Formats: sequence, structure tokens, C-alpha cells
Amino acid sequence: MLARECIPYLALLALLSLILYILKPLLAIPPLLVLLFVIFFFRNPPRQITPNANHILSAADGTVQSIQEIQEDTFIKGRAIKISVFLSLFNVHINRSPLSGRITYTSYRPGKYLPAFKSHASEINERNTLGIENEYTKVLVHQITGFVARRIVFYNRKGDYLEQGQVFGLIKFGSCTEIIVPASTQITVQTGQKVQAGITVIGVVKK
Repeated sequence: MLARECIPYLALLALLSLILYILKPLLAIPPLLVLLFVIFFFRNPPRQITPNANHILSAADGTVQSIQEIQEDTFIKGRAIKISVFLSLFNVHINRSPLSGRITYTSYRPGKYLPAFKSHASEINERNTLGIENEYTKVLVHQITGFVARRIVFYNRKGDYLEQGQVFGLIKFGSCTEIIVPASTQITVQTGQKVQAGITVIGVVKK
């Protein structure tokens, strides 16, 4: 399965490859290789989600870059834990909801395009934010662009209900996703760990 955002890229590359092939077959090789990479990048593999109200799942595939305690005053309104997941060009870039709940907060901020692995990229780069909550807890998710990633895609809007593991967007071509949870959450991942969106449990809600 592929994210629908790849269609314009595939159409353009296919047309370019065809034109170059007609002119000289060897010229079609580079755009065909790029076309294959686009297919690889925009892959949206099916995930078998196991809903659990006690679990907070990763919102992205990638590597846990940092885990830190912060003060979050816009949505969680108190002490919180921020888990930063860095996505390389080779990770699946589909974002999935960490829990079942309603989107009660959204925010978009234009910004720069520093490498996503920089510690201050979250505060400077372009960023889309959504806050999801249910009767047990609330989670804030930041979709952050990087040096290569230049386009955030967000499918939903404030007021929408998301099922746990449901796709809500993607970030094109490399990025960082931050999941911010209340400080009372029991964190179950560690720095350097590989995680998968909708699969890896990153925290347990303390009811």
C-alpha cells in the first residue's frame, strides 16, 4: 500500500522516464531509480493494531532520539515527558495515533528546516501539532520537518475522533515526531530503541 501523496511524483517520474527512454533508453535509468525510491518512501504497510486503553503507542517509525521531562503548558498543562523519534529516509513515514481519543487541540507553526536530529529543531522548524485525549489521559504529538523533509501532511481536524493506531498524516522525506505524555506515564522505551508506529508501546497509563 502507498500513501496517496506519492501519485503526483510517480506520474511525473513515469512521464519523464518514458520521454527519456524514447530519446535514449539509458537516459531513463536515473528517473526510474528515483521512481523506485519514491515508491519505497511512501509505502504504507498494513499494521495489525491491538487496541489497549492502558497503552500509548508510538506515533512514528524510527529511533528514539531522546526522552526528557519538560513543563508543557499548552495542552497537558503540567509536568510531562517528551519522547523524540527521529525518522531517517529509510523509515516508514506514516504517522499513527498513539491512543483512541478525540483531537481537542491543533496548532501549526511555520519555521526553518534544520536537520531533524538537532536538539533545538523542535523549537525552530516547521511544526504541526495535535492534542488527543480520552477519559484516561492526553497526548500531544508534534510533526516536525527536517533538512530534507519539507512538507507536513495532516489528514484530520480539531474535533475528529481517532482510533488507536489510525493514520492521521505523514511527513515527506525525513523528519522527527515528538510524543508528549503526562509525567505520571510509565515510559517503556529507552534512547536508541527502534520503534514502529501503532505497534511499539512507548508508555503505560497509570489510572
